[in-house]
Amino acid sequence: MSHLPDTRAIWLRSAFADPSEVVRAAEAAGRLTVLAETELTRAALFAHRGLVTGMQIDQDRALGWAADLRDWLAAGGRWLYNGHMMRPLLAGAAPFVPLERPGRADFVLTRLADHPILAGIDLDKLEANRGVAGFYGRGHNPMPEGAVAVTGLGPARIPVDWHCEIGDGAVFSHAGNDIWAAGLEHGLGPVIAERCIAWAGGETPCA
Repeated sequence: MSHLPDTRAIWLRSAFADPSEVVRAAEAAGRLTVLAETELTRAALFAHRGLVTGMQIDQDRALGWAADLRDWLAAGGRWLYNGHMMRPLLAGAAPFVPLERPGRADFVLTRLADHPILAGIDLDKLEANRGVAGFYGRGHNPMPEGAVAVTGLGPARIPVDWHCEIGDGAVFSHAGNDIWAAGLEHGLGPVIAERCIAWAGGETPCA
């Protein structure tokens, strides 16, 4: 049984930019804690249900959290990971594999499994920003054993998004730019950011 709080997530700041209005609103509502990387401790992790990390996370620093993350996930934590996983942050997940000489067809997105973060969203609207494709993802973080592919990339349906349950917890991996940076011209960025917060904080179903 989990000993973690039922709700509330950490939004980890790995860049100098101020958090978005969506993040600040969630923080003001008591649903979210915004922390700098240097403030993330084992105690902070275990005081929260979820963790949201962006693509600019310092993976060398994050290696120092690997054991705590493993224990926290086993206890029921939910980690939303963005970016190319180049360090062994998660057992069984191999380093990021880029697409080789991709063309436009390789950036087509296919829904492979339902997930609360992307439920009901037209994936066509996430493929390009202002007509330029490839921002959503240009490769994948190979899945650990037991993971479920959520979004496929290109004709081969490479798993750019996947979900993996670990102990009582789970990881959602997005192998691209921050997932809430997609679909901005369609107004989807804030929607996805809010769903990331809700999922990580245990407000929506795990999968």
